[in-house]
Amino acid sequence: MSANSIAHLLIVPDEILCEMHEEGDACDVIVRMDDGAVYTALFATLSYIHRQLSLTWMVTESIPDTPPVRYAVLDTPHIIVDALESKFIEDTIDNMVAQDVFESLFTRVTEDDVADSKPDIKTSQLATQEIAQAVIEEVLVIIDD
Repeated sequence: MSANSIAHLLIVPDEILCEMHEEGDACDVIVRMDDGAVYTALFATLSYIHRQLSLTWMVTESIPDTPPVRYAVLDTPHIIVDALESKFIEDTIDNMVAQDVFESLFTRVTEDDVADSKPDIKTSQLATQEIAQAVIEEVLVIIDD
């Protein structure tokens, strides 16, 4: 196992920030790892999925000559959970890290300092460290239970 592989296994969440959506059935989660990398995903409950289904029904119902249908298209990483309490979100993230699936389920929003360590992710698709830091400091509200 290379030094980079060993270091990768030791990376753990340093800070977890959540911003609850107005409807209360989903929240944006930003995770800063102890190596400074920042990741994001949407945590949602089943009621969020049901709301998305209802919204598409209303939209498709208003389109002439088309049958109304319920569907949801999830274009960003969504992690479906039973509840949105911060302890539950933190435990879910810890489990994902332990199972080594965290990076495949979250979107990295900082540039990778190690060249070619992720050949399937283009640096141009990633947000800059400055934007991620601005979001963390100025936009997110930490959920306190």
